[in-house]
Order: sequence, then C-alpha cells, then structure tokens
Amino acid sequence: MNQKQFINELKKENITLTDKQLQQFELYYKTLIEWNQKMNLTAITKKEDVYLKHFFDSLTISFYHHIDNQTLCDVGAGAGFPSIPLKIVYPNLKITIIDSLNKRITFLEHLVDVLNLEDVTLVHGRAEEYGKTHRECFDIVIARAVARLDILDELCLPLVKVGGEFVALKGLNGEEELLKAEIGIEKLGGQIVLEEEFTLSNDNDHRYNLYIKKVSKTPHQYPRSFGQIKKKPL
Repeated sequence: MNQKQFINELKKENITLTDKQLQQFELYYKTLIEWNQKMNLTAITKKEDVYLKHFFDSLTISFYHHIDNQTLCDVGAGAGFPSIPLKIVYPNLKITIIDSLNKRITFLEHLVDVLNLEDVTLVHGRAEEYGKTHRECFDIVIARAVARLDILDELCLPLVKVGGEFVALKGLNGEEELLKAEIGIEKLGGQIVLEEEFTLSNDNDHRYNLYIKKVSKTPHQYPRSFGQIKKKPL
C-alpha cells in the first residue's frame, strides 16, 4: 500500500487526512526504520508493508467504533501499534501505552517527541500490575499481537470502565481463540458485541477484530499474577 492508496482507502471510511497527518505518518515510518536498526521493533520494514500492515491495520478499529476525545489504553503496544496511528488521526484521544520492555518505551518517548503528540502517557510495566491500581479507568482498551485472547482478557478488561470497550485485534486464529475465552470474558464483566472479519489486501492477510463491551465491574480478585493467568486461564 503506497501513500496514495493509504489516503484513498481511508477516504472510503470517511477519514480524510490533513497534510500534517500525512507528514506525521511519513516521519513515523522513517523513525521506525531508523530505530529498528538499533533494536528489534518490527520484522516489517518495506514501506508499502508498514503502511498496510501497521498503519492501516491499526486504524481499522475506527471503521466500526466511534473514536474521538476518549481515554484509550494500549496494552503491549510495542512500536506503537495500534495506538499511535489512532492518535495521529484522532488527536483528541488521550492515550496511555503500557509495555513491559523499557527499550520500547524509550523508542516511544522519542517518537512522541518527534511527532509532537500531546496527551500521551507511557508506562514501563506489566498490564496486570497496572490494572490493580488503575481499575476501570479507560473508555477503550486495545491490544494487538500480544497474547492469546484467554490471557489477554484478564490483562485488559479490568482496565475498562463499565460501559467502555475492550478491542482485540487478532489474525487468522481469532475466532478459535474466542471460543476458548468466552467464559473468562463473561467472568470479567465483558460481553461480546461485534466480530469483524476481513482481509487487509488481496494476499489473504486475514484479520479478526473483536469488540467486547464492559457491562459489569470486574471482580476484585482479577487480574491475578501473570503466572497464574498463563497457567490457568479463566
């Protein structure tokens, strides 16, 4: 996906990018590639692939979900996907990014500065620990390529406000993961409201975005330690 295709595909979803936003995406790409030579941020480095599989893919949740002027938490954002592309397009979002690797937080600190983004909080830590002190604080919690859904639900749902949503960006095995996670999602106060299946391009790059509404408070005993979550998912 070249920049022109990126612009045109977003227009189909009623997203028109400004010159400033286009410049931010270009700078994002250049910064990502520059830092990727020093640390392992992504295996996807070809420009057309970054625009499709990182930038465009990150924005797909906004095709089906109203995004603007909300609090959003990105669990395990890595190189900033999907939260930073969303922040570029929806600058009124208030973003919190949690990642357990400090080197990635260092990259994100530099990226936020380079892109001149405001209202971005970067947290070096683990989601299950952060969830104990920031329970039900966010309108939207998102996660992409972090863990299986039956693990991810306990990391993310405790952070979501009642009435808010947890959005999991999944790939080919998303539907299978959901079958194993349904009981846990219900226990944690979630309710599945939408499943979106699509391909990113003609090369059969399958995507499965799952939208889970927080309908009741998460019981106080969750989240457990990561060892417990991984050993015995709900």
